Amino acid sequence: MKLILLVALAVVSAQSSQKPESQTECPMHDAHSQVNERGEKGMGFSQTATTHHFLLKQDGGVIQVEANDKKDETNRDNIRMHLGHIARAFQSGDFDIPMFVHDTVPPGVPEMKRLQKQIRYTFEETPAGGRVVISTTSDEALVAIHSFLRFQIEEHKTGDPK
Repeated sequence: MKLILLVALAVVSAQSSQKPESQTECPMHDAHSQVNERGEKGMGFSQTATTHHFLLKQDGGVIQVEANDKKDETNRDNIRMHLGHIARAFQSGDFDIPMFVHDTVPPGVPEMKRLQKQIRYTFEETPAGGRVVISTTSDEALVAIHSFLRFQIEEHKTGDPK
């Protein structure tokens, strides 16, 4: 009788320490959720009510964020404020926000800091948000910019061409 009781207790204990299937998450999904959580703190706007795009261009690239709802003035204005700040911060070699959001130093950042005088960051408003246009005439800086943007495409799961 004691043996049956011990076995029953062991089974109940093992089952209670396991997460139900609905609570388990894929590690990649969990990492993306953490990026979104840190993104909301670091960027100051909803990551689910907005859409990020990271576009590679022959002379650099574009970071573009827009509110999904064209009437969402709060997120639109917060996007504009954030991207204006990002353009100024990146121009001065400050990449603290992307390092916070991604909990790592994104590829290309050390080179972009070192080559900051050869890279230009320009903020532009769009109807639902804004964009930072990144441009350079330096081949070395271009490689770094593209590396940075490709990392962003993967981390934010934007589906933009790499």
